[in-house]
Amino acid sequence: MDPSAPHKNSFDDMLAATAPLDPIPTAVVHPCDAASLIGALEARDKTLITPILVGPEERITAVAKEEGISLDGVEIVDAKHSHASASAAVRLVREGKAQALMKGALHTDEVMSAVVDKVTGLRTERRMSHVFVLDVPAYPKPLLITDAAINIFPDLMVKADIVQNAIELGHALGVQTPKVAILSALETIYPKIPSTVEAAALCKMADRGQITGGLLDGPLAFDNAISRKAADAKGIKSEVPGDADILVAPDLEAGNMIAKQLMYLAGADSAGLVLGARVPIMLTSRADGTLSRLVSAALAQLMVHHRLGKDLM
Repeated sequence: MDPSAPHKNSFDDMLAATAPLDPIPTAVVHPCDAASLIGALEARDKTLITPILVGPEERITAVAKEEGISLDGVEIVDAKHSHASASAAVRLVREGKAQALMKGALHTDEVMSAVVDKVTGLRTERRMSHVFVLDVPAYPKPLLITDAAINIFPDLMVKADIVQNAIELGHALGVQTPKVAILSALETIYPKIPSTVEAAALCKMADRGQITGGLLDGPLAFDNAISRKAADAKGIKSEVPGDADILVAPDLEAGNMIAKQLMYLAGADSAGLVLGARVPIMLTSRADGTLSRLVSAALAQLMVHHRLGKDLM
């Protein structure tokens, strides 16, 4: 990829891609502050979601009144507290009334504890993982980074699911064969750095059909993954370096640092989803701005319609 190529606003393209799609019914978990309530309603106004507000009705209506927001026509499912909100939202998905979840004013672990419950949750055969989608000014296309929020020290088989989840999101974004860079500290296999060995194993798993739909290469250091010049200097011959769509971090700490550095030092805009559950989950935080919330909703909408399209084939 030519680093001098003009930067396109990837998030504008994603929002534009949702224009012909129907909004997805979304359970908004405990939207009891202005940011989460406004974010959900703005996503509704952009026809990304049809929000179902799940939480203490009195608190939700009080926030709406304080902000001067009308809740006319918006469904509210009353729940006494945040844990009850999470359980009720998951139940809406299991009953087929919601196709996605959006986190409101509660802790991530409260949402995820309801999602991962072995009896009443939303588990599938695949491990759940988070994917950051970044619009980096210095990179000419969307950059997906995983996993920076869910799996702390994933083993090889968990990493295989992390990669597969990210590839599926890449497909939903219209990338026919996402290029996946498996990151480590170096580009050669060195047994004292286990992530280099796991990277090589993931690539061989892709060769054998255990991971499908993407083009994998690794281990790759970060510079080799995003710079063709750096890869050429190391003699790396592959289609992935310098043109990666997906960066797979060796662990959560590394992934989180990569994503946050790009946001705060490189001016990247961010959005993201948790994948691997029955439905996509938007883990927006209080620090997220309107654009992040809207694009996360757009990602969920694209993901749901992508899956529906596959089911109809």
